[in-house]
Order: sequence, then structure tokens, then C-alpha cells
Amino acid sequence: MGYGNVDWEELYQKLPTERDPASRERRQQMFNRFDPNGNGVLSLAEVDKAIRDVLAIDAVFDAKPPIMRAFQIAKNCTKSKRSDGVGPDYIEFLEFRYFLRSLRQYFEYWVAFKRIDDNDDRRLNFEEFKDAMPEIKRWVGAIQDPQGGVRQDRQERRRYDPLRRVCNLGFLQEPRS
Repeated sequence: MGYGNVDWEELYQKLPTERDPASRERRQQMFNRFDPNGNGVLSLAEVDKAIRDVLAIDAVFDAKPPIMRAFQIAKNCTKSKRSDGVGPDYIEFLEFRYFLRSLRQYFEYWVAFKRIDDNDDRRLNFEEFKDAMPEIKRWVGAIQDPQGGVRQDRQERRRYDPLRRVCNLGFLQEPRS
């Protein structure tokens, strides 16, 4: 799927991540819609289905790595208060805001990465990275040591590790006008 036409405003509007009472109420309603069996926790399968059916943003639904990464990081961001022992494997309501924020951020990283991964192998070689420097500079500013993230992969090919050098530098969405 191409990610060149993501409607970032729609995405932000559908992810109530603020700390105000209205956003918390929207999150509670959304959590309830994500949780069809009403057990108070969300499995990865429930989250995946709800991203398709509740959020209804195909670009996010099609981006499985950001969904999985956001789920994994959110399910353990707080200590579970459940006595049944299922909390650590699922997202509880107290973790849901963190999940939504992480989903947005990892999706932004994913879109940025897909834009510069020319051969769609989910890795950047240094040439791909170097060719993308003007766009990366527009996203996050100049990178002083572009070769600082070069590493060898299992086949002893030189690869550029984009998550280590680029994704931690800030949000990578289109500039807001």
C-alpha cells in the first residue's frame, strides 16, 4: 500500500490522546468499542479488528508492524491491577492512551520509512538513506553523522539502521500548515 496520501488530520482526530476530560471520555467509549466481549482487556486480535472497524483508517490497518509494536509496548507500560493474571498479556484501559499515542508515533515512523525504502525490503542500505537525506532533513533537521548507524547484517551486507538514527529524532508527519 502506498502511504503518500495519509490524512494526518483525520488520524489525529480519531486518536483521542490528550489528557483532558473530553478526550478521556472518548477513549473510554473507544475502548469499549475495541472490547467486544466486555472483559476489560484488549487482545492483539481485538485491537487489529477494531482498527479496521472502529477507526476505519485503511492505511493504519494495513501497517501491521506499527500495530504490533504499539501493542507490545503499551501492554506493559503499567502494572496490571487485575487479580486474574491476564493483565500483562493485554491492554487495559489505563494503557489505552499510551497505545493510541504509540500507534500514532510508530505509524508515522512506518510511513517515513516506507517513503525511503526504495526496494521494499524493510531495510535501508546506505545508498537509500543517502538519497533520502533531503527529505529526512525536512522531517527532523540535519543529521551530523549519517554513517553512525551503518551496521553489518547476517549476510555481512552493510545496512543502515534507520530506527536507531532517524526514528528517535521526532515525529515524522507532514508539516502542518
